[in-house]
Amino acid sequence: MALLEVEGLTAGYGEAVVLERMSLSVEDGEGLAVLGRNGVGKTTLMLAIMGHARRFAGALRWQGRDIAAVPAYARVRLGIGWVPQERDIFPSLTVEENLLVARRPGPFGLRDAYDMFPRLQERRRNMGDKLSGGEQQMLAMCRTLMTNPRLLLLDEPFEGLAPVIVEELEATLRRLRAEKGFATVIVEQHAEDALGLSDRAVVLDRGRVVLEGRSADLLADFDQVRRWIAV
Repeated sequence: MALLEVEGLTAGYGEAVVLERMSLSVEDGEGLAVLGRNGVGKTTLMLAIMGHARRFAGALRWQGRDIAAVPAYARVRLGIGWVPQERDIFPSLTVEENLLVARRPGPFGLRDAYDMFPRLQERRRNMGDKLSGGEQQMLAMCRTLMTNPRLLLLDEPFEGLAPVIVEELEATLRRLRAEKGFATVIVEQHAEDALGLSDRAVVLDRGRVVLEGRSADLLADFDQVRRWIAV
């Protein structure tokens, strides 16, 4: 049984349809990359999984259970964690308060966050709006991990960050998957980076899956990916 199943999903906002009859699945412990140009529905897919986009048709199942009618906060309790593209750091809370406000029972706690990113411990008393972009992304990731998810959704986690910070975040994600064993879905404009962090990948165009396969195979024949993601 897949950890997450999306079957025939049509979703969007208001009366506007963005995703059309999309199907994909994520196994326990698996890494999936979602690739595509801007505006093809990648973020809408994440929002639909979390319950923040309108579902017109199709099924969403978590460990075989239909969660289409489950509210967003309850999906977090089920084990779905989301790191949004905007990061959504609470500016009026300190770094430590941002982490503690999301804490749920489980093995990942405050000590783990500080071990993962020592800079967060150094800035634990800084307000959320007094951090660099890289520090905010570290905080956003750790705050979601404080909910102890089984599936981690990452929407454009490397956007606007310096290459050295991207390398640090990539290394952390690889270590987390190896040590903690949770599944990941990563949406990323830098397709080669995303493929290097995943086991499988799907490419979207106009709200549909147009290409899928093992990440290693798609990296080896990257031209077929480039045809769909090139502007």
